[in-house]
Amino acid sequence: MISRRRAIGLIASAVPATAFIRSASALDYPTRPVRFVVGYPPGGATDILARLIGQRLSESMGQQFVVENKPGAGNNIGTEAVVNAAPDGYTILLVNPANYINTTLYANLKFNFVRDVAPIASFNRVPNVMTVNKDVTANNVAEFIAYLKANPGKVNMASSGNGTSVHLSGEMFMAMTGTKMQHVPYRGAAPAITDMLGGQVQIMFDNMPSIIQHIRAGSLRALGVTTAERSPQLPDVQAIAETVPGYEASALFGVGAPKNTPKEIVELLNKQVNTILAEPGIRKSLVELGGEPLIQSPEAFGAMVAAETEKWKKVVEFAGLKVE
Repeated sequence: MISRRRAIGLIASAVPATAFIRSASALDYPTRPVRFVVGYPPGGATDILARLIGQRLSESMGQQFVVENKPGAGNNIGTEAVVNAAPDGYTILLVNPANYINTTLYANLKFNFVRDVAPIASFNRVPNVMTVNKDVTANNVAEFIAYLKANPGKVNMASSGNGTSVHLSGEMFMAMTGTKMQHVPYRGAAPAITDMLGGQVQIMFDNMPSIIQHIRAGSLRALGVTTAERSPQLPDVQAIAETVPGYEASALFGVGAPKNTPKEIVELLNKQVNTILAEPGIRKSLVELGGEPLIQSPEAFGAMVAAETEKWKKVVEFAGLKVE
C-alpha cells in the first residue's frame, strides 16, 4: 500500500505555485461538493489517481471533489452506485480496467457499463507489473515459467479482486504460457500487497502506481511489465512480450458519469481535466506512476473504452472465466 507521506508528496508536487482560475462559463456548476467514487479501498492505483486529479479539480472548480471509496465485487459496487446516481454531475466514477472486463466476466450485472456510464475524460494508460516476493527464486519471466511448469498449482497469485486487470493479466499469462497458478482475490491492491510482503502469496500483476514503490525499495521484485514495450519507469525490467510474444495487458484509467449527465457538464469536466493533465507537475506525477497523460475528447475516450471492453472480452472468453 502506498504510504500516506508518499501519496501526499505526489499530490503536492503536482500543484503549481499559483492555482489556475476556472475559466468563465455560463454553466453554474458545481455549486456543491462532487462525489468522486472509487471502487477500491484507499492505497491502490485507482485511489491514488482519483486523489491526485480530484484535488486539482477541487482547486480549479471551487468545490470539493470528495473521493468516496466503495470497494467490493470487483469494482461493481462502486460502479453501480454511480450508475444509479442522479445524472446531474455531482457523482462521477474513477473508470478503470475492471469496468471493461466485468461486462463479460460477470453473468448477472445490473448495469451495462458502456451503455450506462458517460465517458468524460481519460487520465492515462499504465503497465501492470509482474511482481514476486523474495521467496521466489526466478529472476526473469522465462525462469518463472519453468518454475510454474515444474510446480503446477503451487504458486498463489494475488489480485485486487475478480475481474480487475490485475486478475486478468495473470489469467492471460497462464493461458498464453500453459501454466497454472492459484488465484487469490483481495478487496483492493493494498491488502494484496501486504500479504505479498508477508509471504502468503507469491506473485501479483499489479497496476504500476500501487506497487512501484515496493519494487524501488527492493522489498518486491519485478520480472516483467505487461505493455508491449518496456516502461521508462522500470527500464531494466523486460516486457513480458519479450518472452511471451503477443502478450499485452495495459490499464486505461479515466473518469465517467451516469448516462444522461448534461453534455455541458461533461464538456466542462473534460476541459478541466485536460487542463490539469497538461500541467507540468501533474504530468510529472503521472509519469512517475507509470503512464503519460492522455488528453482527448469525451468521444475519443468513449471509443477507447469500447475497444478495451472488446479486448478484455476476448481474454475472459479465452480463459473460460465467469463470475456469478
